[in-house]
Amino acid sequence: MSGVTDERDSIDGDAAQRASGNSLATDARISFRRWLVKTSRNPYVTFTSLVQPVIFFVLMAEVLGAIAGGALAQSLSSDVTYVTYLTPAIIIQSALAAAAVSGIGLVDDMETGMFDKTLLSPMNRSAMFLGKALSEVVRITAQTGIIVGLGYLLLVLKPGATAAQYLQTGLPGILGIFVVTVIFGGVFMAYSNIVALLTRDREATVMIANLLTFPLLFISSAFLPLDVLPGWIQTVAVVNPITYGVDGIRALMLGQDVMTVFEVTAFGGLWNTVVPAIAVLVGFNILLGGAAVALLKRASRAEVQ
Repeated sequence: MSGVTDERDSIDGDAAQRASGNSLATDARISFRRWLVKTSRNPYVTFTSLVQPVIFFVLMAEVLGAIAGGALAQSLSSDVTYVTYLTPAIIIQSALAAAAVSGIGLVDDMETGMFDKTLLSPMNRSAMFLGKALSEVVRITAQTGIIVGLGYLLLVLKPGATAAQYLQTGLPGILGIFVVTVIFGGVFMAYSNIVALLTRDREATVMIANLLTFPLLFISSAFLPLDVLPGWIQTVAVVNPITYGVDGIRALMLGQDVMTVFEVTAFGGLWNTVVPAIAVLVGFNILLGGAAVALLKRASRAEVQ
């Protein structure tokens, strides 16, 4: 009996030693596959992050489209349709919805005990968060493609509208849209996981995420140009990451500089919007992503103790 126990301990020790020797990439791949499967089996996540923005897109395009033309003509030009103007906002809303529920999976792991087991494993803490983030990136990328296609469909079905009014920068613009959306999604993925790690409660995570993220959509350039909105909204929009995500994608769709929170002239054309927008979003990612990883490491040390 003792021999069997010793042999089992030896096998477990060897397995732990091999696991601890995994590279960051290997640990991230393991975490990525786990979270991708876990998320795909959750119908709530699919509904909130994709179906809801699609419904919102159709309703907003029909309800506000008829009255927003004057504001667009004042800020941009009469050739810009509201569907084209709204598409970046819905892309960002979809990414926001997907990223904001990222922390729910973490809370579920905490409630089932899986989170503590993972912390006790030799898996790299940064890889845990990286793999989870990459699984969300896959979902955000798929959703973005669907929203872009839906926006094109809504435009060509409108009387008098042409496909040429939709995307002025072609394939490079589409690729740029995916890049900006993924970088933006990273900001609120980190935020959602920070909330989950601090509260360790599903209801609190959902409530706090929705309490902050939904109002931020309206305190930005998402649905109307900033220069037609009240002054206090223009002030708050400067520190609102949604403004930079929407403006970056909108510049890529319209092929022109649309930045209104501050003036940049160093890059020329649409890059005066895209480059500052990406820089600001990357800064948010570094700040919030670093905080999320630090909280994971602190949780790991507490579990070991």
